[in-house]
Amino acid sequence: MNKIDRDFYHLVDILRNSSREQILFQIKENFKQVPEETQKSLEDYFAKFDYWGKLDFKNDEFEEIENKVDSFVNHLDDYVWLYEKLKDYRSKKLLLAILRNWYQYDFSMLSETIENTFPDYFDLDIVSCDSNEVVVDLGAYIGDTIYSYLDLFGEESYQKIYCYEITDESFEFLKSNTGRYKNIECIKKAVSDKKGTLYMESSSVDASANTVAEAGELLVEAVTIDEDITEPITLIKMDIEGAEQKALLGCKKHIVLDHPKLLLSVYHNHEDIWKIPRMIEEICPGYDFYLRNHGGPIFPTEITLLAIYRKV
Repeated sequence: MNKIDRDFYHLVDILRNSSREQILFQIKENFKQVPEETQKSLEDYFAKFDYWGKLDFKNDEFEEIENKVDSFVNHLDDYVWLYEKLKDYRSKKLLLAILRNWYQYDFSMLSETIENTFPDYFDLDIVSCDSNEVVVDLGAYIGDTIYSYLDLFGEESYQKIYCYEITDESFEFLKSNTGRYKNIECIKKAVSDKKGTLYMESSSVDASANTVAEAGELLVEAVTIDEDITEPITLIKMDIEGAEQKALLGCKKHIVLDHPKLLLSVYHNHEDIWKIPRMIEEICPGYDFYLRNHGGPIFPTEITLLAIYRKV
């Protein structure tokens, strides 16, 4: 057992032996020790991006903290399960850094886990690709992930790429940016666990943060990947602003039959980081799990789960 292991299980023991009220009180006390400028930065961030809940200490608004507490109280065993499933030291350190940030506002360890060697999704120590790849990019935005893929692996490193994007402006840029490459298909549809119609909620901050919902103003067609793509798939990337769980259910057949590499954002709430690995394990046992951090040092964002099928 190394230091990260000891520190992780020590934190687990603290949380396991504390009541909900004690955890809530301690997090609030820890927040008080954070410099006021950083407090304000966090509060502003949660106000702009409402994935995690509101936080306004002066006005007694603690939704974000309460959501963290609920996650600790109700899912501590899930965090332990994930920690013991993670396949490398960097992943384990990152999970500890996330939990320490949520509980203690520890910014130093989170900063230490930020990746600088490889771009988001494509850690070359874990992910390898060749000319046989059929890639599905969910939340393709303007093609930034595809550019990373082509830069790392080359223009001959795939058979077909499917890009899904729902925002009009981003979709036009996506088509323009990928138009000169062969066999890249841009699809203006949402992805979910069933076919139908969803609504798009526009973000006031950035088009990349637009989300789908059950109600709203802008209609968008929703499909499942299992029904929309008939050929075998070798790689699925998802960054769809909290809709990853439903999209994953809509890929079940491909996951079972094709065992694609799964490169998934797991930071849009306090649940995805453990629940999405649980879902993958239930759908198709045999995947190895890794976590990588391409966010900032103040709050864990841009956290990616890399799930690679290794079972022979």
